[in-house]
Amino acid sequence: MTTVSPAHASPTITPIRKICCIGAGYVGGPTMAMIAKQCPDIEVRVVDINATRIAQWNSDTLPIYEPGLHEIVMESRGRNLHFTCEVDSAIAEADMIFISVNTPTKDFGVGAGRAANLEFIEKCARKIADVSTGHKIVVEKSTLPVRTAEAVKAILSGSSSGATFDVLSNPEFLAEGTAVEDLLSPDRVLIGGESEAAIGALVDVYAHWVPRERLLTTNLWSSELSKLTANAFLAQRVSSINSISALCEATEADVDEVAMAIGTDSRIGPKFLKSSVGFGGSCFQKDILNLVYLCEYFGLPEVAEYWEQVVKMNDYQKRRFVNRIVRTLFNTVSDKKIAIWGFAFKKDTNDTRESAAIYVCRDLLREKAKLSIYDPQVTADQIKKDLQDVLRNGDAELSEASARLIAENVEVVDSVEAACCNAHAIAVLTEWDEFGKVDFPAIYRSMQKPAFVFDGRNVLKSLPLDEYGFVYQGIGFRR
Repeated sequence: MTTVSPAHASPTITPIRKICCIGAGYVGGPTMAMIAKQCPDIEVRVVDINATRIAQWNSDTLPIYEPGLHEIVMESRGRNLHFTCEVDSAIAEADMIFISVNTPTKDFGVGAGRAANLEFIEKCARKIADVSTGHKIVVEKSTLPVRTAEAVKAILSGSSSGATFDVLSNPEFLAEGTAVEDLLSPDRVLIGGESEAAIGALVDVYAHWVPRERLLTTNLWSSELSKLTANAFLAQRVSSINSISALCEATEADVDEVAMAIGTDSRIGPKFLKSSVGFGGSCFQKDILNLVYLCEYFGLPEVAEYWEQVVKMNDYQKRRFVNRIVRTLFNTVSDKKIAIWGFAFKKDTNDTRESAAIYVCRDLLREKAKLSIYDPQVTADQIKKDLQDVLRNGDAELSEASARLIAENVEVVDSVEAACCNAHAIAVLTEWDEFGKVDFPAIYRSMQKPAFVFDGRNVLKSLPLDEYGFVYQGIGFRR
């Protein structure tokens, strides 16, 4: 990678009064809403070229569902929080610019399937370079491979306006479903950079509500790598307990009891030891694959292979779940109705990115099952789009057969009761709280017999489903 020397020494940096965030997604929107709430003296503008998304942020129906987010946005919107498509003016007027755009895994060219696609990051950097004057602090908020700041600085140094820049790394550590609480009381806020003055300016923003001892500063590269490493370690724990869940089923142990036993060890701890059908979300798989690519790039094949196994185990867990459904339903699900409970990758979010439900549904559709899908927050349009995307061929085309399969074998309904009517089985794929509170005797009466429940989240494990007549199977134990 090219080494770029600092283009200019940082001028005296005054307290931040105007912030611009490029990207109104799952990170940018909530993060800026919290900054605006806690820093009423700072004007915050969130910009995006997606006019539909900006309109949603300016409406009563936000594009992102997070408990507590609506109230925070409404408190500050129109006061010091603004959502707009006027990108150039927001950048030009800002003292500090956050880059919070999508960095998907490349699906073409060198590094396809592993490396991060930095196209949007580069476009943001070029836009900032083009319209900036004076001095700007540019903050990487997107999840990025280590040393991306090098490329950002190289682009910014080419600004023809004479503008100067400092680049900081400020990775997000939000868990969807608890993002507001994570922003309000973070374990830590990590800020990496080379300029003490620039770092201090961002520290002062967060210090409006975050205790100083939780504001950690590092060099740029450590900050960038810390985000990838944190997600890799968390995903590794999930894949580890899921691997044990397969052994538990074979030996008649109970994975929840095993997790409880090892979780009481202070060296291990209890978090992220919940076995399930598999992890999802926008970061875990993407960041691990990015880490794999970086290890390969720097000539560390053994390290790359180690981390790649975390993703392989996650894929195995999803396949194993589908295989069990098919095997239990007398080795065929063709033309059988399966009620899908939950499509989001976890409860309390409408995010479906890399949701295990997508891949379970794909494989069930390939077995010609008929799916009746219910999720309290994910729209029918999003569900259909995700299924279309996952069934595309290697040329990113949706075949006529796949399109027909979705049209004829998938319905999206508005309740668990509707999903279960005349169904042969239930597959619980998201741990929504409401799923444990339904009228199971009535559900049982509405289903084909024998009525099966495949609990991919073990959320119904404590209920007497056997007494109601169901054949119940969870993850990591036998009943």
